[in-house]
Amino acid sequence: MSNFAQKHTKITAFYLLTKSNPHLKSELRHHSKWKKAVLVMPLLASEYMDPENRPVFENILRQLRSASYLSRIILGLDQADTDDVRELARLLDRYELKNCLIQHNDGPGFSAIYDKLSQAGFNLAVRGKGKNMFLSFGIAIALGARSVGLLDADIRTFRREHLDRLFYPVQVLNYQFSKAFYARLKDGQIYGRVKRLLLDPLLIALKRKFTDTKEEKILRLVDYLLNFNYQLSGEVVFDVNLLKRMHFAMNWGVEIFTLIEVFRKATNVAQVEISHGSFDHKHQSVSEADREKGLHKMVVDIVTTLLSALVIEEGLEISDHFMRDLTVTYLDVADNLIKMYAENAAFSGLEYEANAEEAVVHSVVKDAILYAGDLLVSPYRLADRFSTFVGSHEAFEPFVASGLLQAISATARKTRDQLFETPHTVSWERVERKMPNILYDIIDVVEKEKGLYVR
Repeated sequence: MSNFAQKHTKITAFYLLTKSNPHLKSELRHHSKWKKAVLVMPLLASEYMDPENRPVFENILRQLRSASYLSRIILGLDQADTDDVRELARLLDRYELKNCLIQHNDGPGFSAIYDKLSQAGFNLAVRGKGKNMFLSFGIAIALGARSVGLLDADIRTFRREHLDRLFYPVQVLNYQFSKAFYARLKDGQIYGRVKRLLLDPLLIALKRKFTDTKEEKILRLVDYLLNFNYQLSGEVVFDVNLLKRMHFAMNWGVEIFTLIEVFRKATNVAQVEISHGSFDHKHQSVSEADREKGLHKMVVDIVTTLLSALVIEEGLEISDHFMRDLTVTYLDVADNLIKMYAENAAFSGLEYEANAEEAVVHSVVKDAILYAGDLLVSPYRLADRFSTFVGSHEAFEPFVASGLLQAISATARKTRDQLFETPHTVSWERVERKMPNILYDIIDVVEKEKGLYVR
């Protein structure tokens, strides 16, 4: 057995051998008598108010109606006014979903919870999915959940059976964590560009580099991530005891950050093929000219999240030479993978634009990797050069004697640590230690808003 297998998380893959399993639902219903399963769905008002998005969301509600093993569905609602909330409540009534709770993040009740958390020193200033999920998970814990699932609201091909399969390993087989995988195919085209063009070739490039130097600690994390069929899927289920100890990124690196957290804190993990057919999400634009949008932003966040984890937890040393060498290796791997994808697509009768894929790799992903490296390396490099300059001139000797070089070094280390620190939430375990009554405060808000938002 390898050191990786001995020391870290056991990953079990469950493949979908048949399209349906009637035994599955009955098992989940039976076990829900003693295990409370809660589903969390982060949601923007536009995902049901926009006429183009509404049919997708209504299909999800229609499918969830028959998920009888769910004791509660928490809809974490962002960017919504009172009329938007009322419309969501009407939709839930129309589809007879009686076990739903609308977590209106901009409403007075849950805003007060955010304020209490901020006053206690827990920084939740970054708006977005991470902050939304964090409070939803706290609500699930307060409601006594034993397993908590996460589902996006933009899945165009969602069926209840997908959720059944995802919950099964945690709800019935006592796994700590379950993660979905599926093929990203639609209308004869291959999707999932970030995994295909960034994450897989980058992980393979890292493995090549550290296999040569035999750095076992880094290889364990890289091997672990490569063991997942689809690292960037957002559909997951947690055992509540693991969930309480988890941190969650507050940027586009949330999925890879979550897997790294599971690597650190779990021992028994399942990945589940939840669909043989198409599993279609909303697709991001490339946004080649703007690093703050779309796929371009996603790539930068994922690279910085991954490299930060390797630096902070696994002891990776990053330098200009390392980043250049890693990028060259990445490009070689990516080019070979694109050739393989083109051949597989031709064999399977799928459309595949190899030239367009190569353009994304060379014009967006390569530059994003170098940019992420520059963000992480620059402060330390500048401080080193400045220290050399100061130390070589007599005019600075009085300041050097007073500890200037030590101050520069300490500040550089602090700045570097801040850059490497992916913005993330604290764990609910820590919140409960500092705020023993917070779960009671959450229950009070839930009870007060029942007449308005709970169905």
